[in-house]
Amino acid sequence: MLDQGAPPHHPSQSAPPPGGVGARLMRRKPVERLVAEGGQGEGGSLRRSLGLWQLTMISIGATLGTGIFVVLGEAVPKAGPAVTLSFVIAGLTALFSALSYAELAGTIPVSGSSYSYAYATMGELVAWVCGWCLVLEYGVSVAAVAVGWGEYLNELLDGTVGVTIPDALSAPPGDGGVFNLPALIVVLLAMAFLLGGARESARANTIMVVVKIAALLLFCLIGVQGFRSGNYENFMPLGMAGVSAAGATLFFSYIGFDAASTAGEEAKNAQRDLPRAIMLSLVIVTALYVLVAAVAVGARPWKGFGESEAALAGIMKDVTGDAFWGTLLAAGAVIAIASVVLTVLYGQTRILFAMSRDGLVPKAFSRVHPRTGTPRVNTVIVSLFCGVLAAAIPLGQLADATSIGTLFAFALVNVAVVVLRRTRPEMPRTFRVPLSPVLPALGLAFCVWMMGSLDSVTWVVFGVWMAVGLVFYFSYGYRRSRLATPSTPSTPTSPSSPSTPEK
Repeated sequence: MLDQGAPPHHPSQSAPPPGGVGARLMRRKPVERLVAEGGQGEGGSLRRSLGLWQLTMISIGATLGTGIFVVLGEAVPKAGPAVTLSFVIAGLTALFSALSYAELAGTIPVSGSSYSYAYATMGELVAWVCGWCLVLEYGVSVAAVAVGWGEYLNELLDGTVGVTIPDALSAPPGDGGVFNLPALIVVLLAMAFLLGGARESARANTIMVVVKIAALLLFCLIGVQGFRSGNYENFMPLGMAGVSAAGATLFFSYIGFDAASTAGEEAKNAQRDLPRAIMLSLVIVTALYVLVAAVAVGARPWKGFGESEAALAGIMKDVTGDAFWGTLLAAGAVIAIASVVLTVLYGQTRILFAMSRDGLVPKAFSRVHPRTGTPRVNTVIVSLFCGVLAAAIPLGQLADATSIGTLFAFALVNVAVVVLRRTRPEMPRTFRVPLSPVLPALGLAFCVWMMGSLDSVTWVVFGVWMAVGLVFYFSYGYRRSRLATPSTPSTPTSPSSPSTPEK
């Protein structure tokens, strides 16, 4: 709910002086400093050019697409017709966390998302762990989405010109291919848009979001004609364990509102617009996910899923008996999934921008190009990494790895909102989580439950990833942190002079 009568900011606090190892690991970055440094990078500033509409479209763009166009085919075999319930559970988990995100985004409107929130509330080591999870979440998500894009591109090519890209060049090793070229191409296309500037990227994303919503509504209108109630008779064939496993796989499809929070330093009025964009986008996306999943399972027996990532296009063909409609949906999906790649890649670069500004990763990631106002080097490095990852790893493994990183970061956000309420109750909040700390506690519990539903291989990958991250932190970030070297601030300290908004 909106908080109209909050008191003014507490006077700016300085970082705690360096102490022992434990004290340095727990050092927190004052909220005032986080806000004061907003938009500032090495050699330039990000541009404030995004309003409520663009922020909502970024959130929808990063969320709506992969989970329903692509990963539905991975999730249905785990849950059966109850996959609709899996979407509801994943959406409910996301809702609890989204409430916490909305409060923190309105209070700390900066680019680092949950990384920055953890830095202000739980200390540097926890912030690093959260940021490292976000790198996994966003980087692997871009790759997972790009893999599905190639499937729909082949559907489109087959329906229009009668040719497809051979498996050797359209599937990763382990899935019958050598190198997934389409996945690499879509990441490089997104990179080209991002290098042009945030406002230009937001315009392109808005167009793509409109197209994807139209494509999904078209699917529902046609798919419902093939609806068979018998497909729902054995509603939960694999039990509640299957429902929760599918929900955990699908959860990575809900990271879009996190992407909106990474735009905090490029929003014209972040404290007002970010909470609204987060909640509005989540409601729209969850409703569409459940509707499309319900129609899809009603139109095709659940055991018929999993044969192709382009499941919706196949259902359109089956229902109408005409390849035209499947081809049309494939065209919409190609555009829709490209917007997910664009917006999630955007979020990844802004998180690394914030971590670099804090000294925890190299300065190159916070270097801003003076003409476009974008972190160019950061964008190129991240894009090439994600593109190669997408070209070399199968979709299912990518989706689960993304989910565990997302769930862990969301769990920390639910803790952070309670901690900040207790440590800084006087801070102005444009949105407050109702029934706190009950709802944040439920959000934390749901995240932990869904993490427990993921398989052991995913946990091993997560453990190795975290171990690598801790090695990097103690060998680089621990000593180079800006809080460890307060005499060399990287940014101006006046919170009243952010980069000038674009008209």
